[in-house]
Amino acid sequence: MARKKHITGDARVQLRSVLKKQYDGGASIRALCGMHGRSYGLVNTLLKEAEVTMRPRGGSRRARPN
Repeated sequence: MARKKHITGDARVQLRSVLKKQYDGGASIRALCGMHGRSYGLVNTLLKEAEVTMRPRGGSRRARPN
């Protein structure tokens, strides 16, 4: 898909589906932005439209040894 072009109709549905699958597979929103050449805001909006359960911010929380 061309950058700087509005995504509508079937193309939007298709991109939303791909983003959902990749996000559910563990990709971060920033990684998806880089892969698809889209802004953080658009990727976030499309994931919300796809009714994705968003992960908490800040990445994984590993226990630190004392």
